This record gives sequence, structure tokens and C-alpha cells, in this order.
Amino acid sequence: MRRILLLLILLALSICTFFSFSQLSGRASYYAHQFHGRRMSDGAPYHKDSLTCAHRTLPLGTLLEVRNPKNNKTVVVRVTDRGPFIRNRIIDLSFAAAKELGIVQLGVAHVEISERVLIPFAPIVLLPFNRYGLLIPAKTTEDVRNDMNADQIKKLK
Repeated sequence: MRRILLLLILLALSICTFFSFSQLSGRASYYAHQFHGRRMSDGAPYHKDSLTCAHRTLPLGTLLEVRNPKNNKTVVVRVTDRGPFIRNRIIDLSFAAAKELGIVQLGVAHVEISERVLIPFAPIVLLPFNRYGLLIPAKTTEDVRNDMNADQIKKLK
């Protein structure tokens, strides 16, 4: 029972998950085609097929999940630029992100935004246990090599 509990804890720690911290809602628009190729605030050129966005205050590189409540479609975008500079809008999306959300025809739509933080991947470490739940000491490379040499010597005799 103890082994199963320990393995479940290790598995839960090793899964790379996202946690939602805050949620905003408001109006979103998307970049016009004329901005394709222009430099953004992070220095990279804007590409209409990338999943990026502009936000006024969030740090560059922040991952956001944007949801369209009308059709319940979501997309994860990275903040790469500053804006929007129109008063009642909270985010400017790339053309690809707007297409994923289904707001290209509308031009401006109501969306909900959740900030995401990525927890780094922690590898699964499987510890060997015997049937009593005690840790079995692992052999070193030299121990394995010596065991192999002993087996080979026995075969030669």
C-alpha cells in the first residue's frame, strides 16, 4: 500500500501540468494582415500563422489561454507584443489564434483570458522495493561488471 501511494505521489509530481491563476474577460481583436513581418516588442517578426498575442501589462513570454464563450473554443497563445491601444479591448490576437477561436468574421469578440504557468517536468524515479516495502540498494557499475566477469569465469571452467 505504501509503495502504491509513493508511486502515485511521484507520478503526480512528474506530470507536466498547467495551473490557472487569474481570469479576465473582455473584447479581443486580431492583427491585420498588414502587420505580417513587422517587429514586435520582443524583437521577433510577427507571423500571422503563429499563436501569439499582444497584452498591455503581462510580461513578454507569458502563456495565456484564450476562450471564446460563444462557441467554447480555446487556444493557448504567448504574449509577444504590447497593446491593444484601443480603450475597450484587452488583447490583440494573431490571425491564426483568431481563426482558431472563430472570431475572424466578427473582427472583435468577447473572450475570457486565463494566465498559465508551466511547471517544469520532473522525471519519474522508480525506486526498487522488495516485498516488505524496503528499499533495495542499487548496484554500482563496478558491481555489475564484477558479477559479469564472475559469470564468464564460471562458464570458462
